Amino acid sequence: MPVPADGPPRSGLFVAFEGGEGAGKSTQVRLLQEWLAAEGHAARATLEPGGTPVGAAVRAIVLDRAHTGLASRAEALLYAADRAQHAHAVLRPALAAGEVVITDRYIDSSLAYQGAGRTIPLDDVATISGWATEGLRPHLTVLLDVPPETGLARARGRAEADRLESESLEFHQRVRATFRTLAGTDPGRYLVLDATRPVDELAAAVRARVGPLLPVRS
Repeated sequence: MPVPADGPPRSGLFVAFEGGEGAGKSTQVRLLQEWLAAEGHAARATLEPGGTPVGAAVRAIVLDRAHTGLASRAEALLYAADRAQHAHAVLRPALAAGEVVITDRYIDSSLAYQGAGRTIPLDDVATISGWATEGLRPHLTVLLDVPPETGLARARGRAEADRLESESLEFHQRVRATFRTLAGTDPGRYLVLDATRPVDELAAAVRARVGPLLPVRS
């Protein structure tokens, strides 16, 4: 399931956080951004879907439980549209400017949720996302791995379940398995962490991996 890639611009650093519901991605994105800022690095935190005004509209559609009749292929295309705009308007410009870009979800989420979860062929999802982003891939992907039972309990305990959080346990088990498989195909580009560990321990592990990758400041 390779994603066609030309690689990200080398002047910045592109870090993606992935994982199932309730894995703690948004917390780790925030902590990493705060650490980078304290160290004097220009760091931008963003997310998918919703990292642009267009993406916010897409997010409202794909996560709204009212849209129960949304076709799986339509859903996959909506995520790809969000990602195309995100790469064009946010990711590439920030990387070209030498920033550290940290995104909460990227292509792996589509492979896991629309591919494995919705049972769309993963190669099709990879092709769509590769075309949408013109092959832009992260330098590092941090997978926060959590058992679906644990993650869903966290997610559903903080707010009403959205459209994806409402899916079956079997759906989320397929999602988790695919995230783990993706990480195993390219271990040099992934950091896999047990997301049941304390938040501070996870943040320290992320900093240890990101630190050597940081752009050299002039």
